Amino acid sequence: MKAHVHVMLKDGVLDPQGEAVRHALGGLGFEGVNGVRQGKVIELDLAEGTTEAAVREMCEKLLANTVIESYRIEMA
Repeated sequence: MKAHVHVMLKDGVLDPQGEAVRHALGGLGFEGVNGVRQGKVIELDLAEGTTEAAVREMCEKLLANTVIESYRIEMA
């Protein structure tokens, strides 16, 4: 079983890496990009029977800094 955890900075938190990507895209001639938010995807290979609640606990304790980041879990 796999789980994908999508971690993004919360709205209102400055994203300097996203801003650098937005600026670079403009420099490459890609117009119309008004903003970029960069995040990460963590893929977990889980033992059968691992629950979404267990993955949520992993996120709360390690995978996401819940003060400034939000996360979304997809179980497959």
